[in-house]
Amino acid sequence: MKPIAPLTRLIAALTAVTLFATAATAQPMGGRPQAGPTEVGVVTAQRETVPLTEIIPGRAVAFQENAVRPRVNGMITEIIYTPGQTVTPGTPLFRIESDVYEAAVLSAEASLTQATTTRDNATVNVQRLEQLSSNNTGTRTDLDTARATLATAEAALVTAQNNLDDARRELGWTTVTSPIQGIAGLPAVTIGDIVTANQTTGLVTVTRIDPIYVDLTEPAARLLSVRSRIEQGLLSRTDRVDVTLTLDDGQSSSYRGSLVAPGVSVSQTTASQTIRFQFDNPGGRILPGMFVRGDITVGTTDAILVPQRATSRANDGSLTVWVVGEGNKSQQLTLTSLGVTRNAWIVTSGIEEGAQIMVDGLNNMAAGRDVIPVPVTINELGLIEDMIPASAQAGN
Repeated sequence: MKPIAPLTRLIAALTAVTLFATAATAQPMGGRPQAGPTEVGVVTAQRETVPLTEIIPGRAVAFQENAVRPRVNGMITEIIYTPGQTVTPGTPLFRIESDVYEAAVLSAEASLTQATTTRDNATVNVQRLEQLSSNNTGTRTDLDTARATLATAEAALVTAQNNLDDARRELGWTTVTSPIQGIAGLPAVTIGDIVTANQTTGLVTVTRIDPIYVDLTEPAARLLSVRSRIEQGLLSRTDRVDVTLTLDDGQSSSYRGSLVAPGVSVSQTTASQTIRFQFDNPGGRILPGMFVRGDITVGTTDAILVPQRATSRANDGSLTVWVVGEGNKSQQLTLTSLGVTRNAWIVTSGIEEGAQIMVDGLNNMAAGRDVIPVPVTINELGLIEDMIPASAQAGN
């Protein structure tokens, strides 16, 4: 009988383990044990006047741009300016050979002197014949001929003066100047090049970038939606246009843009309208041709801001949020939103002011669950700060 003892001990040990496991997993009658309340971070819904912004792509356009062209023929003898230099109207840029034009001025001056002498002689002759006619010693025919000669001399004098003015003007054009204020680019010619008056190719392009235009392209359907909201009273017009431009490097700068021209037509290819704004650009940070993104305020509305981190989308695409309901029970609400601002949805219906919106502790949240609301703060980046533990609140 002794050999059986080890087997008996093994059976007794297995029985003890089974009983222990059964006791550990035993449940009270009536089902699973109830879990305790869940701590959730909450913020209080507050109604406020909220600016409604639209994010619109666009491109910068030079305020003024001029391809400087010669107005006379000749050879480039000097490039006066430095590329990249800021110039003003009248700043010399190029010189064209002037010998021919200086000679033309001298010739016109000589012609003017000759015409002046002819006019003076004709004037003296008319005066002499008028005196003879008054003394009945001269003929009427001679006086009429003298007066006609004087009129011709006076006309010739005017022509000579105009020719001199033209010659001097063309001589002045041998110094090519900037017609506008701006930055002069690289020259398109070198010394020795032959240029012609009003040629199609400019000698240099002068560009003014302060101020600067920005053309923002907005879908026509979105503009119609904004107008409909204004007509329905859901949106109020703003007295001024506030725009934040984001550049290619991702950096943003706040500018107050003035509307230059609203879109008056819709593109047949993109179904969008182009709206032009003017901005100060003292540092020249915005350059023509640069792509930008404009956050433009289109109006204000009375709404509740619901943090984006607190919301989710239902199967049907509707926007939902969890709040602390009666008896500290979780409750899900469906929201109506006009858009987004400051990392929050602009909600116009679906939630009441004073509601406690759950922003943390939402994992596996279900309707009717017991919750303990813990006030938190949401910063500008949408992150939670200053969470107050429920135990600390109870202690206070």
